Amino acid sequence: MPKDLRNKATTLTTSDGVHLSALVLGDGPDGVLLDHEQGYSICSFVDIGRQLAERGYHVVIPEYRNHGASEKLAENVHIDRDARAGLAELRRVGAKRVFLAGASCGGTTAAAAGADTSLRVVGLLMMSSPARCGPGADSVVAVKKLSVPTLLVASPGDMQGNVEKEVREVYAASVARKKELVIRKGERHGTDMIKKEGKSGAALQDQVIKFVVDSYSAAR
Repeated sequence: MPKDLRNKATTLTTSDGVHLSALVLGDGPDGVLLDHEQGYSICSFVDIGRQLAERGYHVVIPEYRNHGASEKLAENVHIDRDARAGLAELRRVGAKRVFLAGASCGGTTAAAAGADTSLRVVGLLMMSSPARCGPGADSVVAVKKLSVPTLLVASPGDMQGNVEKEVREVYAASVARKKELVIRKGERHGTDMIKKEGKSGAALQDQVIKFVVDSYSAAR
């Protein structure tokens, strides 16, 4: 974790008693949940989280079980509960609305957790996110309940096209009135599309931030 953000670190406890590390940035009623992909960490979304906090959003970035400084378990299942813990933290610190975002399984779990949150959902971003991740995370079911602006992003070469196939399944199931499917060149997965693609990655990061801002503007 960046040294200047260590005072923003906190510990979350999931519904099944697992302790997670997390970052809480910014303040106010407009929340953003940023869920990282499996095998990554809080750092995946730190840059985007900083920028959103500077724009006035209340950002929570949970670190999933068996990742980073979070509790280690024998089995890496029920990761949807980690996303739900992030939403519970947003409620606790005063957020009233939330934009759901995540990469890979982080996007799947964000959608699943957000489909039944008490917070008002204003938008959804899923980057390279499979249709299903674990027993409690089915994004196909979730997007049938989320009519908010939705942005889905994938690379055609990711896992030999299998990720794009699942992202298209989610897109087809979405009931969002405004939904966008972005298929990028290459084979990068999740936040690697931003971090490892130079100018193209920077443009995608700008697109993501703009989508959050526009989704909140449309919700007001």
